[in-house]
Amino acid sequence: MATAGTATPPAASVLDEKRDGPFSVPLETPPSSSQPVPNPALTTEQQSKYEDLLVGVKGWVDVPSVTGKMESLTESEKLWLTRECLLRYLRATKWDTKEAEKRLHETISWRREYGVEALTAEHIGPENETGKQVIVGFDKQGRPCHYLNPGRQNTEVTPRQVQHMVFMLERVIDLIPAEQEKICLLIDFKTGTKRTNTAPGIGQGREVLSILQSHYPERLGRALIVNVPWVVWGFFKLITPFIDPLTKEKLKFNEDVTQYVTPEQLATDIKGGRLPFEYDHSVYWPALNKLSDQRRAERRQRWEAGGKQVGESEDYLRGHAPHGVAGAQTES
Repeated sequence: MATAGTATPPAASVLDEKRDGPFSVPLETPPSSSQPVPNPALTTEQQSKYEDLLVGVKGWVDVPSVTGKMESLTESEKLWLTRECLLRYLRATKWDTKEAEKRLHETISWRREYGVEALTAEHIGPENETGKQVIVGFDKQGRPCHYLNPGRQNTEVTPRQVQHMVFMLERVIDLIPAEQEKICLLIDFKTGTKRTNTAPGIGQGREVLSILQSHYPERLGRALIVNVPWVVWGFFKLITPFIDPLTKEKLKFNEDVTQYVTPEQLATDIKGGRLPFEYDHSVYWPALNKLSDQRRAERRQRWEAGGKQVGESEDYLRGHAPHGVAGAQTES
């Protein structure tokens, strides 16, 4: 745990320079050396399928909740339905337009019933007091690094533990930079002072996996899993049948993490890391949520300025593209 004298991180303009002390807040931008890998350009057939899906989604009048109640889309739900969001669901369903629309319906319903947007920093905060989840640094492709530290578990099994995971997924998505859609997950099963068995329960593991695969498709760029003890190998053996093949390909066990994250962006808790981050809940938690709120407000402002479009460009919403889809249509 950091002391009261923990330093703040350098400004974004000097992220690539040597740091002179530990810090306890998220980094705001990836280093200039990061190289995002763009998705392949859409084929004519894929573009047609996207346009069909967009027409279908724009035609939604009411969306059913999981309880069957029909409700109109909220503005925040329309903002969530970006161009890239629709494409992620198309890719996840192998370009089956009807299946993609069905799954989008299901995710909107789930987000409502689960209360994703109602989860607050105050409610979730106690779960993160030991830093068992941390978002800091970026991998070589500019994906934000989301650390899971099961050895720092500080609470008993309750629904709030899974809510914590969802809350942090929403925060790390807020921190994804322009020209990027995915995250880098780092799971460190190193034992803690108060917890020697770092394997999650099978039931909870399946629940989290279901949420990730059903409602956050195409968001995982890579999962780097280190310090895996035998009991955790047993957990993964049991849960493997529930992991889809594409996700399995992204799991890397006990590999040299610096192959994927430069030492300067990798926390010193991980072998080879030189990023001097130290978790101090009183500093990190308000800083993370302030940055997340700021990014959300900026995206909302740009979305409104662009005409509140369903199917808006995420690069425009993140301030990278000069105009949104309405402006692009005007120019073409």
